[in-house]
Amino acid sequence: MTTPSASGPAISIRNVVKRYAPAGKGTEGKLALDGVSFDVPQGSIFGLLGPNGAGKSTLINIMAGMVMKTSGEVSIWGFDIDRDQRNAKRAIGIVPQEIVFDPFFTPYEVLENQAGFYGVPAAQRRSMELLADVHLSDKARAYARTLSGGMKRRLLVAKAMVHAPPVLVLDEPTAGVDVELRRQLWELVSRLNDEGVTVVLTTHYLEEAEQLCDRIAIINHGRVIADKPTRELVEMARDKVVVLTLDRDLATLPSHPAFRKAERTGDRMIEITYDKDRTNAGEVLSLVQGQGLSIVDVTTREADLEDVFVSLTSNG
Repeated sequence: MTTPSASGPAISIRNVVKRYAPAGKGTEGKLALDGVSFDVPQGSIFGLLGPNGAGKSTLINIMAGMVMKTSGEVSIWGFDIDRDQRNAKRAIGIVPQEIVFDPFFTPYEVLENQAGFYGVPAAQRRSMELLADVHLSDKARAYARTLSGGMKRRLLVAKAMVHAPPVLVLDEPTAGVDVELRRQLWELVSRLNDEGVTVVLTTHYLEEAEQLCDRIAIINHGRVIADKPTRELVEMARDKVVVLTLDRDLATLPSHPAFRKAERTGDRMIEITYDKDRTNAGEVLSLVQGQGLSIVDVTTREADLEDVFVSLTSNG
């Protein structure tokens, strides 16, 4: 397979539209994607975020060749999904949300069969190596139906990597799994990325996206409403929160035009949200004390990706 130039993106999406067929006469088909465009840089961990129904899974299914786009262009590793479908499919591995396996195949057989579908010669298959990577070596000969949900999710990652694709897409890989399994999955993803695999991730765990992703695009109502390096995206948030513990129970909340919001979080605790571009924590404390309140403890909380996500999608 020909490798694109080092300057080219791992995935390029240009003006992609997807409108589903109308449900009946006189109705208009649902517009799932409305001119989506962005690039996924090679070697990155790229977050694709958005509310339920925003169009993320539709876009992933288009990249996987399971859904036909209405218009626009998509290329994977330099291969157009329409003009060079074979190489485009070989360049990507998809870890879907749904866990579906033949219950009478073993994990080893699942990987061997998948490798066969991609035409990987028997001598070049890495089934046992991949099972070791996802901590399933001891389950290689067990029936897939006997695996736990977490084991099946790890097997999906191994299945997506049987043909050694340079791009790996994970669609909600940690949905419904415990903390330990999430940690193992992220360690695996980080290791694959260190080895040069470009990773595209969708998740509802925004703190994980903030920690893992180099760049994030947010989709809402089928449109890209943000596409920035993660740090730049987080810095878009102007709000900051100061948490105050007072020396006595609070009768009324302090107020001032400089406060965007004041909330009671306990008998003697309040959270005050303010615009960090217009004031600072010291001024907030002075304003509170000026209203006759004595402060015994102070903590602050910076805005995070969740704050930005809620703000952008609410505005959308």
